[in-house]
Amino acid sequence: MFRLFILLVAILVQALRAVLRSRSDLVVENLVLRQQVEALKRRRPRPQLDDADRAFWVAMRRAWRGWAGRLILVEPETVVKWHRERFRRYWTELSRHKRGPGRPTMDRKIRELIRTMALENDWGAPRIHGELKKLGLTVSEATVSRYMPQRPANPDVVQRWLAFLRNHKECIAAMDFFTVPTASLRVLYCWFVIHHEDRRILHFNATFNPTAAWVIQQLREAFPFETAPRHLIFDRDSIFSGAVVGFIKSMGTSGAVFPIAAPGRIP
Repeated sequence: MFRLFILLVAILVQALRAVLRSRSDLVVENLVLRQQVEALKRRRPRPQLDDADRAFWVAMRRAWRGWAGRLILVEPETVVKWHRERFRRYWTELSRHKRGPGRPTMDRKIRELIRTMALENDWGAPRIHGELKKLGLTVSEATVSRYMPQRPANPDVVQRWLAFLRNHKECIAAMDFFTVPTASLRVLYCWFVIHHEDRRILHFNATFNPTAAWVIQQLREAFPFETAPRHLIFDRDSIFSGAVVGFIKSMGTSGAVFPIAAPGRIP
């Protein structure tokens, strides 16, 4: 009798949940459960998931918040892995078959010349860029930086940087980008600015087409009415151009670029 009572209560609870939930949520849940039942029918001896199954769950991950709670065939981390692999394959094929104008490949001899100049003379990218121009080689400074050899961090620079972060953490903010691949295989650029003392996110936004003007507008929204910090640190991303640095100075803020290989975490 007691078991029957518990069963009736459970049925009643499930019925109330079904009534209170939205119709669209029930339709989506029914769809994802049916998809997994169809996959289970192909057991040999375990379910074999094809590209259509993977694409279905990649899309569900982006379109429905409750996708992970109704996924039983694989772990949610597996779906994330599918999405990343699909994104990587897509852009690899796009780059491989691209036709028309684009960035030309760098000649191997020029790459070796950049490394030789850097190693033998201890020059940085601006100096090497200038020397290449004298030789009649048209190469941008950003390209030179890309092919510079990796050097170990200077311990003195690292210690000075850590001392700066430690002594001024209450008046330091930092801005940066991270990217998110979307279900449609586009790249969403997410910008944020964070306060270093308490790790508080001060402002964030996202766009498919980041520009210097867009970053400047985000800074206006992040620091209205003379609330800008004394120091704002950022990396060497080309989008943080001279226009962005000039606007930072106009706010009365000192812009500081991360030293190469220096830690960004406040100890």
